[in-house]
Amino acid sequence: MTSESLIAGRLGFKGRLPVIAIAVSFLVMIAAVAISSGFRKEIRKGIAAMSGDIIISEGDSMSRWEGWTQIIGMIDGVEDVRPAIYRPGVVKKGDLIQGITVKGVQTADSSMCVRIPRSLARTLSLEEGDVMQTYFIGERTKVRNFRICGIYENLVDTDDNMIVYAPLDDIRRLNGWSGNEISALEIIVRDKYRSREGIRGKVEETACLTGTVPVSAMERYARIFDWLDLIDFNVLAILALMTLVAGFNMISGLLIMLFRNVSTIGILKSLGMTDRSIAAVFIRVAARTVAAGMLAGNAAALLFCVLQQKTHIIKLNPENYFVSFVPADINVPFIAAADIISFAAIILLLTIPTLFIAKVDPAQTVKSE
Repeated sequence: MTSESLIAGRLGFKGRLPVIAIAVSFLVMIAAVAISSGFRKEIRKGIAAMSGDIIISEGDSMSRWEGWTQIIGMIDGVEDVRPAIYRPGVVKKGDLIQGITVKGVQTADSSMCVRIPRSLARTLSLEEGDVMQTYFIGERTKVRNFRICGIYENLVDTDDNMIVYAPLDDIRRLNGWSGNEISALEIIVRDKYRSREGIRGKVEETACLTGTVPVSAMERYARIFDWLDLIDFNVLAILALMTLVAGFNMISGLLIMLFRNVSTIGILKSLGMTDRSIAAVFIRVAARTVAAGMLAGNAAALLFCVLQQKTHIIKLNPENYFVSFVPADINVPFIAAADIISFAAIILLLTIPTLFIAKVDPAQTVKSE
């Protein structure tokens, strides 16, 4: 054990206020990182469920797609390739009407059975087993009576995303299409590829293999992804602000401890310790306090994240936030990076008050004692 470690072990901050202040700062930082990661994960997953991560379409319909599924499925990172048919419609119940998008998908559900979002069921007071009268406007209006066989929770929950899932063949017959015609081919990629760079790479690979012009969900829903980027920017601002708050709290606490131990500093100088060694003693004491607060703040933030994941106790207005609850994702690499960077920044800030040590005259302090 070095002399700095031995001396630092006998010093400490008075009371628990410094640890509490650090813990609160780290609680806010880790919660912000988890919520930002949660928003990105939930919204991307919701958009992928609605329209896929990458979409191939050619006009109103396309028939030369079956050979592409195997080719695209061989691309590294592609999880699924699925055909879909989209058809806008209007649901009417009594005096209530609601615009929807009926999406034909490959499903094991019986013919004319559909799955509707919870928000639609709530708006029109529909329940599982009800008949849903749906109007399709075209050259002539068509009416279909679908039976509701399931109600699902729509992650991206807005009026613009009322997706009703129906059997692919039912919608093909509704459109008067024959053979294997579809509206689009949707490509789902694994979660780790759902970044701008990752999606862009998969779009380019798909275009090369199929000779088509695929479109990413990030392009189709640019407004949502711009909003996610804004959240990330806000999180960076929170991290910087909380690091500064924690740093300046520790600076004030360290200054108080230095003033209280002026005589100790003078004695250590008279015994031959350099200013740098004495500063290392007090930095060690402060680092111990920061580490204790960081661990407490992390524990509280992770507990909050687990509770929010399990209960969704904190709700949101989906019209403003796209999801109906605060999503919290425990992204270990992001959290570890936030901890390490913030801890290092706080310790760096704590070198400022240690400059006071150089001004301590051992002759004066020892004499005053």
